[in-house]
Amino acid sequence: MRSLSLKLVMAFLFVGLVGVVLMVLVTRWSTFNHFDSFLFDRGREGLIANLEKYYDANGDWDEIQGAFPQLVQFQFTPQSGPRERAPYTLVDHHNVVVIAGKGLSPGERVSDAVLDDAIPVEVNGEIVGWLLVESGAFRRGLADSAFLNQLTTTLLLSALGASLLALLLGAVLAQTLTRPLRELTTATKAVAAGDLDQKVPVRSKDELGELADSFNVMSAELSHAQQLRRQMTADIAHELRTPISIIIGHTDAIDEGVLPPSKETFDIIRDEAGRLERMVEDLRMLSRADAGELHLDKSPIDVQPLLEQVVKSHQHAAARCDIKLSTECEPDMAKIYVDTDRISMVLGNLLNNAIRYTPEGGRITLTAQSQGDDVEIIVTDNGPGIPEDEITRVFDRFYRIEKSRYRDDGGSGLGLAIAKSIVEQHDGKILVESVVGEGTSFIILLPVNAVADS
Repeated sequence: MRSLSLKLVMAFLFVGLVGVVLMVLVTRWSTFNHFDSFLFDRGREGLIANLEKYYDANGDWDEIQGAFPQLVQFQFTPQSGPRERAPYTLVDHHNVVVIAGKGLSPGERVSDAVLDDAIPVEVNGEIVGWLLVESGAFRRGLADSAFLNQLTTTLLLSALGASLLALLLGAVLAQTLTRPLRELTTATKAVAAGDLDQKVPVRSKDELGELADSFNVMSAELSHAQQLRRQMTADIAHELRTPISIIIGHTDAIDEGVLPPSKETFDIIRDEAGRLERMVEDLRMLSRADAGELHLDKSPIDVQPLLEQVVKSHQHAAARCDIKLSTECEPDMAKIYVDTDRISMVLGNLLNNAIRYTPEGGRITLTAQSQGDDVEIIVTDNGPGIPEDEITRVFDRFYRIEKSRYRDDGGSGLGLAIAKSIVEQHDGKILVESVVGEGTSFIILLPVNAVADS
């Protein structure tokens, strides 16, 4: 199979040859035509001048037949060879043919219409005759033919040089065009082999440059996704290890008689098994959400009853920690088109996090207000806040703030990742703002102009 470089070189050469050949043919044809026109005009003007001199010297055309050959300074014989008649006609001022041509006879009187294309022969300002010359009457001389032949040779040499230049430029351009493609091919093979840390140089700002830039973005995203997958696998193994170790340790201890089979021991095993179950369920939901397979049963709902219901379901947990829960809703807000259960889950996750981080005697507020074409729901606490270097990672899976800053309640570490995925499936956004020592706000933006799924 021929390479792209060879195909491009051959294409450039073909286009160059076609262009050069057309240029040579058109130039040669135009030059020859103009040269013949030049010969015709020069010969006709020279003949007129000689005829005027002859008449000025002799005063009439009586002896012109014998003297005519000596008046010719140029070769007037037809280009196509000998003719039965002369290619020129001389008529005196009485319209009588002196030198016959064009099928006329000497002494014949012609009409004025015949002389429409004739050139007057003037002597001392007086017209003494008319000259008619056929096109092509003047044949090229040896010097003229030599000049045209030399011109043709020059054109052919120029065409050859232009073809060679086209071949050279085609090779250079083909090399320039295919170099990024070869680099991309090498890089894609490396990616296919598992090496995702591939970058190709962006050598231009054209389509090839955009292709190289897109490849680099894709490669970076693949590498990042692979790192996240590996990190997630390590995190899952780490998160599963603790409850599994506790369960196995307690069951072995019961089996060996080290621990009594008491209610307290079984409660510990049950709690750890429940933690495993919640983690597996959260992972299943997160994978479905990432794959876009999480079904959303949307309907238009009012925001205030939604917030009040979520606060009511978490009021007991907050009261146990001496935390005050409250809602603040802007009146007459537009309805949002959402899956009530999923959004309630998101708000529940945010409230659980807020309760976990807010110290005793603190407060948590759910606020709802209009924000352009969106409804903005904010969950605000007055906990210790999130450090600036950690705030960008709060939505990462299994990521936990420093343990000393919250009370552990057995969460899976996936709540915020699930919340982010569900909000985005509603075409919304979730943001976080925090000031260390003052508190944290999670902001959810949900569009009010969403339409039902088809």
